[in-house]
Amino acid sequence: MHLYNAWLPPPVAELAVKEKNAFTEVLKRVKDAWKPDDPSSAYATLKWIPILHNFIKAKSEIALEDVKVLVLIGLDLLLRLQDHLDVQVRWGNLMVRLLKKYGKKLDITIQWRPLYDLLIQTHFTRHQSAEGLRLKHHHLETMTYLIYSCRQFFSSGAAAEIWIEFRPFMENLWHNSSLEAAGFVQLFLPTNAVNLGFISCDWITDCLNLWVGMPNCQYWDIQWAAVMARCIKHCMTIEWEGFLPVLFTQYLNMFEVPVANNSGPYPFSRDDIPRSTIYAFCPSKLVTPAKDIAKSIVYLLKPGGSAQAYLEKMVDLLEQYYHPSNGGRWSYSLERFLRYLVHYFQKRLAQELRSRELGTCMVQNFLGSSEREAFVRSVLKLIERGQYSKNESLAGTAAVASSVLSYVEPTVVLPFIVSSFHIALDNITSPHQFKSAITGMALASRALLLASAETSYMETDKSECVPSPNDYNHALMVSMCNTLAGMDVNDPPKTLATMQLFGSIFSNLAEFGDKEDGSTPVMGINLSEWLDEFFSRLFSLLIHLEPNNQSNEGQFLSTSSGTFLVEDGPYYFCMLEILLGKLTRPLYHQALKKISRFVHGHILPGAVDEVGLLCSATLYSNPAEALVHLLQPMINSVVSSLKESPSTGCSSREISSALSVTELSLSPALEASVSYQLNVLSVAINFGGPYILQCKEEIKEAISAAFDAPSWKVNEAGNHLLRSLIGSLVLYYPLDQYKCYSRYPGIDGLEKWISTKENHNEEASVGPKWHIPNKDEIAYANELLDLNLRSALDKLKQICQAQHSPESGYVKQLLKVILLQIDASLQGARSCLPDFHPQQGETKHDSEKFNTSYIAGASGVSIGSTELRKETAEVLDFACKYMLEHRADNSVLLMLLVRILDALVNYGSLEYDEWSDHRHAWTMDSSAIKEPPSNFITGHHAHGKRRPRWALIDRSYMHNTWRASQSSYHRFRIDSSICPPEHIILLMNDLLELSLNDYEAVRHHAGKSLVKMLKRFPSLVKDCIPKLTTSLGTAGIPENAALGACTVLRSRTVMRHIMKDWDAFSSFVLAILGSSHQGSLRAQKAINELFLVFNIRYTGLPSIKYRFPGEASGNSDCMNLITQIRSLISDMHSVNWRYNLMAHRMLLLLALPSHNNFDLPSKTREEIACHFLLLLNSHLPPVRVLAAASLVLLLQASPNRKSVSDNMLHSGWSNVIASSSFKGVLNPIIQEEGFINDMLNGLSYDHVFPDANNPNNQALTMSQSIRDKSVNGWLEAFYAPWPRSRNWIDLLKGEAFVPGFAKLFKCLVKECGETVLQSLRSPLEELVVKEEKGKQCLASEVLAGVLHSDVSYVLEAWDNWLGAVLRTGLRTSTVETAAEWAACVRFAVTGKGRDGKTIPLLRQKVMDCLAEPLPSTVPTRMVAKRFDLLCVTLVEVSPSSMSTSEINLQEKLLEEALNCLDHSVAQVRESVGTTLSVLSSNIRLSSSFGGQISNPITRLDWSALLIEKASSFTKKIHSANQSTVIDGQLASSDDNNGEGNSEQQEHIKWMETVFYFLISALRSGRASVLTDVVVGLLYPLISLLETSHKELSTLAKKALALLKWQIIPQPHLSTSVTVLISASNDSGWHTRVATLIFLQSFMYRHKFLLSSSETEAVWNQMQKLLADNQVEVREQAASVLSGLMRGSDDKLVKIFRENSFKEAILLQKRNKTRLPENGLSLAARHGVVLALASSILSVPYDLPSWIPDTITLLAHFIGEPSPIKSTVMKTIAEFRRTHADMWAIQKDSFTEDQLEVLADSSSSLSYFS
Repeated sequence: MHLYNAWLPPPVAELAVKEKNAFTEVLKRVKDAWKPDDPSSAYATLKWIPILHNFIKAKSEIALEDVKVLVLIGLDLLLRLQDHLDVQVRWGNLMVRLLKKYGKKLDITIQWRPLYDLLIQTHFTRHQSAEGLRLKHHHLETMTYLIYSCRQFFSSGAAAEIWIEFRPFMENLWHNSSLEAAGFVQLFLPTNAVNLGFISCDWITDCLNLWVGMPNCQYWDIQWAAVMARCIKHCMTIEWEGFLPVLFTQYLNMFEVPVANNSGPYPFSRDDIPRSTIYAFCPSKLVTPAKDIAKSIVYLLKPGGSAQAYLEKMVDLLEQYYHPSNGGRWSYSLERFLRYLVHYFQKRLAQELRSRELGTCMVQNFLGSSEREAFVRSVLKLIERGQYSKNESLAGTAAVASSVLSYVEPTVVLPFIVSSFHIALDNITSPHQFKSAITGMALASRALLLASAETSYMETDKSECVPSPNDYNHALMVSMCNTLAGMDVNDPPKTLATMQLFGSIFSNLAEFGDKEDGSTPVMGINLSEWLDEFFSRLFSLLIHLEPNNQSNEGQFLSTSSGTFLVEDGPYYFCMLEILLGKLTRPLYHQALKKISRFVHGHILPGAVDEVGLLCSATLYSNPAEALVHLLQPMINSVVSSLKESPSTGCSSREISSALSVTELSLSPALEASVSYQLNVLSVAINFGGPYILQCKEEIKEAISAAFDAPSWKVNEAGNHLLRSLIGSLVLYYPLDQYKCYSRYPGIDGLEKWISTKENHNEEASVGPKWHIPNKDEIAYANELLDLNLRSALDKLKQICQAQHSPESGYVKQLLKVILLQIDASLQGARSCLPDFHPQQGETKHDSEKFNTSYIAGASGVSIGSTELRKETAEVLDFACKYMLEHRADNSVLLMLLVRILDALVNYGSLEYDEWSDHRHAWTMDSSAIKEPPSNFITGHHAHGKRRPRWALIDRSYMHNTWRASQSSYHRFRIDSSICPPEHIILLMNDLLELSLNDYEAVRHHAGKSLVKMLKRFPSLVKDCIPKLTTSLGTAGIPENAALGACTVLRSRTVMRHIMKDWDAFSSFVLAILGSSHQGSLRAQKAINELFLVFNIRYTGLPSIKYRFPGEASGNSDCMNLITQIRSLISDMHSVNWRYNLMAHRMLLLLALPSHNNFDLPSKTREEIACHFLLLLNSHLPPVRVLAAASLVLLLQASPNRKSVSDNMLHSGWSNVIASSSFKGVLNPIIQEEGFINDMLNGLSYDHVFPDANNPNNQALTMSQSIRDKSVNGWLEAFYAPWPRSRNWIDLLKGEAFVPGFAKLFKCLVKECGETVLQSLRSPLEELVVKEEKGKQCLASEVLAGVLHSDVSYVLEAWDNWLGAVLRTGLRTSTVETAAEWAACVRFAVTGKGRDGKTIPLLRQKVMDCLAEPLPSTVPTRMVAKRFDLLCVTLVEVSPSSMSTSEINLQEKLLEEALNCLDHSVAQVRESVGTTLSVLSSNIRLSSSFGGQISNPITRLDWSALLIEKASSFTKKIHSANQSTVIDGQLASSDDNNGEGNSEQQEHIKWMETVFYFLISALRSGRASVLTDVVVGLLYPLISLLETSHKELSTLAKKALALLKWQIIPQPHLSTSVTVLISASNDSGWHTRVATLIFLQSFMYRHKFLLSSSETEAVWNQMQKLLADNQVEVREQAASVLSGLMRGSDDKLVKIFRENSFKEAILLQKRNKTRLPENGLSLAARHGVVLALASSILSVPYDLPSWIPDTITLLAHFIGEPSPIKSTVMKTIAEFRRTHADMWAIQKDSFTEDQLEVLADSSSSLSYFS
């Protein structure tokens, strides 16, 4: 039994034992309800799902065999239901939870193929049904998590089958099918034991090649990182060493941090991945997969492996980005990386410890002490940088990480934590560090205590010096004393951190104070003095607290004072409870005296809750003494104060004859004092229990006096006190929660913590002592109910019957008090007041079913009776009618009434709300009181994390509270034969009336309460629907009723019923369509939101139940609704256009196929299709858009279309149209004169054109579009995503092109045949020559759809007229619509099938048309347009399946493009360069699949010619630039110079085209197959960055900015290094500088791929360049060296640093001799100084031991001439900036002389130096 269940209150624990049999019974009911042959029987199983969820949540003991049976039933049900998405979602969620909890214990086999088929059918094929977007999203999310859970059960061979299935889709990485394939591999690939044999080194190599084949694509990285992480974790037999360079290179570059001061935006688009693909395979969002990276690194570690060395390099490179001054968009991913590094490391250690216990093999891969220490030291660098981050999440993660690692390597981590705390304590210049340091100490307090007391730790054999345990003890003592000042009302975060620290330390101690036997406590401090100082500080804090809100007259609000101590976390109350609960008796008496003196001496209305919690903690620790000294004086004070004040007599049993109380009042001071004391008492006595009986009469008198007081605040305070009093008497709650029962073995004074996953034989015997109410308490509670509930009900009944005048002030006051009394009684009793029983007349069997409680739970003992609850309901029903008639204008009374009704009808909801609030607070506090499973301090490891006993008791208490809320919650849901109680029906009607009230607050709370009630009694929803729909759809109903109806109707409970019940569905539809009479903006907004909710939650048409066999079928009801909607549509001439849209949306839902479809007559479907076709001529743009999409869906859903779809898929085209059911009815409309013209004219206006010149106008247009999509937004989900390849340039986007219109005409051509073609011919010929943007766009869409329809008569039309129309359209298109015509061509040639390999019928003809040579006389824009169109066409060609004609065509085009590289027009050159990148990559990839190359230029290696020419032209351009400048003046130009200039211009144009080619290749990702070309063009690219030709240099910079992110694999990497070293020796210093700038990014990106020889070659070259003649080169070389020293070989770095230091010493000596013959050149001397500077700047935030001497030596060169002096000053200034936070501590590493030298060298520095 789980510990939480073992520690339940004894009466509940006895019942919890029976839950095992109860689960078996529920399983039997589920098996009986599910009939595999009847899919509709699945709905009968849904009522059991919440109960099954409760068994899991209740941690009940369940037979494993029952779980196995349930899982198999659930999987069978999921796979048999095809279109019941809502059922699949609910069962899928249950399966996920079952497999997550019991998966490791189950022995089942699951086939992957059925799950894949289900996913494909629902989300990756054209789905004509129209389920809501939220439903589909939830279904996709649920299925994804279900597959994750099922992977471990996939059968043997599944991995091979999955790879065979999806590997072919990844042959063309530029097609979107490869993205889906990678997602499916990540989703389905199993790594369970039976499939590990499939994963081999060759397979890993193939995966890595695929991974690097699509660079700079975050989606792609996410998928493969996840695959690799799982393989690395489970495939321990794979030798991963050879893969580490590639893996770590990918991991490092996925963080996208800026390198070399490059803070620009990420240069690659993230919008080129289809959103549907992202939603399907990236459940959260596109972010760096830090979790999988961390997981991979942790499981790559092994003894003797090199993964640790790679990690250290990676940490060296990334740690600077954790620093507070280097935050940015990358901070989130870096925080996740640190979090999961520690998480998976801790998880791996725990797994290895368990494996050692079980004797599992592969022990040689387990981590030893040296591996653990090395890992911890590496991660500690990241923690050190991030602990003071401005990103709160990163700072918190750093604190938690240091706490966890302190249990792994205490000798490494604990000194760091203590040091950080002392630094923050001493460094007053950085107060922001204090909060983080305190939090770190709080989280590590247990580790510090264990380390300070553990003898084995004291005898450590570590070679290095570590602090002694006494140092840790001293650190805790200092933290206890010096942080008292941290309780500052002006600094809430620091105050809460301080309280967290105290609570964490107290949680570790067995008791707080000196023992009676004289032994010393754990920490050697004077606890008495500390306690006095603590309370002094605390009382000062409470006195100066200021509330965030105030309780106003007329509002029934909580007593919460709203200060940060209560609202911002649980630390305050937890700390007080732990401290007072663990104090020894003398210290408790000392604390009690101070607390009593403070509480009785101050009235603090701004700190009611805070003082009340202080009193509550005091009372809980010692109720007997606290009651006498603390509470009784306060009670007596209240009674005596109110005795002498005026009284209304409202609490008496009889109604007074007084008619007015308006003259009675309390003084403000008295009112504030009494209400404060009552509210403090109400908080303090929550856990008083039987001790309260000692002053029961005084409390009763105080409550009565409070209700008699003529003050709303005092009345309300009496309500709170009565509520707390009843709860304290009758509820179960733990006692002595903080008493220590088990001490840590061998460590005196320390409490042993407990894990819930261990054997609890010992701990269970000392479980919590529960407050079980005795007879006196129960009797007192019943007495209170008699006084305050029964008597109040009698008075309320009298008032309602007497019909007092509404003007009577006394009646108003009396009603308030009566309602407050009733409310307090019900709120205090909670579920202890017995629930209603079903209606009279049920059988004995029904009664037994009702009393069945599957989950045991009770919040306390039973008081009162069911009859009392019934009586209360009857009186309140009467009172509700009275108030709505006579007191409808009093919102306070109505709010009180709603609150009472909520407590009365929603049995158990108060317990659920308390559990929900407490769960949030527990989450905030949990990290501070957690000991990880692996504890290497003491060697006492556990199977799970350990927590203090009080925390587990607290969780057990909340667990029981949750159980109490659920024990009887489902009684009325599981059996429809059990009728809801008649009193519930009465109160439901009252809440329904109140939910339509005039007051917004009343409507809101009443509606919320009503929805909660309907969720428990779902059978009552049908009774509410008529009232709600009438309030919405009937004319003359006031606005408030419509608003309230909308609020209730859009709730999930009511909406779910609407989706299942035809009568409710039809009434809802007619009501919302008939609500146009509501003219206010608020009402219309609510109606629109309601309809939007309906759309996104739509699950399909509800089923129609037939009453008798002889009655008409459900078709009649459906047809009647269709007729009514069409009638409404015909009358919608003067209403808002949105109603027209909503009506047509409803009409479409009825016409589309559904799992509950009623087989509408074909004539009806034809009429609806004709109706939508006619709507294409509507004057409303949104309606036209809806009509177009609806017509597409209807045509695709026709049976005839389905029968030929497979034939079309395999043959490529089809002419089977003769049997179409729509052809006969649509053709006459299409043939009507003017119809096509009018339709095309209307659709041409439905395009959105982005306005580049006016962003505000664009934003306004898009905003309007988004508002319109509130109804039409669902349409996008039912179009197949297009385009099917990635967009990387603006030309490919075609933002105004509407694929939906293209698909409309495609479907019309397929459905209606030649009639459509002939009707379109003349209008289309006119349309293509129009100049308007909209008409041009529509012409492109019509042509795209027709060309892609793949029917035979389109082929005939091509030769007759269609080809000519396309040529005309392409020729006459304007610049503004060029992208849309490009989209037209792209749509027409898009490949079919999931992989895009099926060639469309007209693709070759379109490509031949585009490839036709142009006359020499055409304008250059036509030449550019031709290449652009060819480019977008070739993008859609699949290189792996190109036909011979396509290969031949592309080879010819390649030759043509190469001949046009030096075209005279820039636009043409850009188009040629882009087209060349597509052509060359297509041909390259095709040849790798065996494509035949026939063109001579291709056989001669076009790439070599390109590289050779580029190198030659680059030299000529440089040579020409140098020859044209003589003494700074341009040479005179003669004829020869003119010819030379002309030749130079041709070379420049040629190179511009090449740079366009590079930019396109890099942006598109096609550079991965053109790496040799990219590397070959590297030198020309760098050398032309700085020229006199601005356009050429600009292009070079763009290309190089992209190339900085490119990872170059071997063997091209070695070539790149050679090229870069050569370029750094170039004669032009601009080229050398550009090379060095690029080298910084290059060396960072390839840190793990470069060999040691290559790195050393670069290193030596940089040292050589330190003495370059050009100062810019020298300084840039120093920057490169500074970056190289991070993550490089320590030996190499050390040699460089020592040599540079020696050279500087020698230079200093030479300078002192001042002999000319001993001097060096200025460049050489500058190089020596730069070497020192690069060493210093390589450690920007650390202070190694060599830094003081080095920077002091550097400072001695301050007297040198520039640029040496400038370098010294800048370096020292940067050093001061990066070390400013820690300078107060770090300066101790310097001698006085060194500090003086630094001060002298920086004295002249200014802000601008």
